Amino acid sequence: MSGWCGAAGCCSRPAGGGLCAPCGGPKAAGNTKAASVARMAPVFVYGTLKRGQPNHKVLLDGTNGCAAFQGRGRTVEPYPLVIAGEHNIPRLLNLPGQGQCVVGEIYAVDEQMLRFLDEFEGCPDMYQRMLVRIAVLEWEDTQGAPEETLASDGTLQCFVYSTGTYSPEWVHLPSHDNYDSHGKHGLRYNPRENR
Repeated sequence: MSGWCGAAGCCSRPAGGGLCAPCGGPKAAGNTKAASVARMAPVFVYGTLKRGQPNHKVLLDGTNGCAAFQGRGRTVEPYPLVIAGEHNIPRLLNLPGQGQCVVGEIYAVDEQMLRFLDEFEGCPDMYQRMLVRIAVLEWEDTQGAPEETLASDGTLQCFVYSTGTYSPEWVHLPSHDNYDSHGKHGLRYNPRENR
């Protein structure tokens, strides 16, 4: 195979061998920018998958698929982002109009990574994947200019993993606008490998 894996912002230069250097994913022959963008899905992450957080490593693991960081954003509508359960898991409750506008990161992911994330997030049992409008705060994707992907109002429809089923008391938990496992909230995430 030759070429790049096709992820916008991921494979902006050739890589040796059979893997994409930036994401570690397989390269595909004959990718054009239009074809590669069509195969990539925008995903907005707000919790442990963000850079510097405990589960970010799964986005970097090319065996899971390809994930290319594109920029930072925030939800256009407010949502409650709470830290709940015995393992202090950040959960975006599917209650649009409540809570705060939530800050996170935007990634372009291939189909393999999207399937991996569905399984990783326990979709559809623990989380549901839904489309949410995200306002772009910073765009770092070097392959595709934001105007090629963004709506005229500077927003982007992204997949987000939200919690549709939850304990009634979670609605009354403090809502956060920007999650950090080591934040002032004192509710440190308990990684899967420690459970």
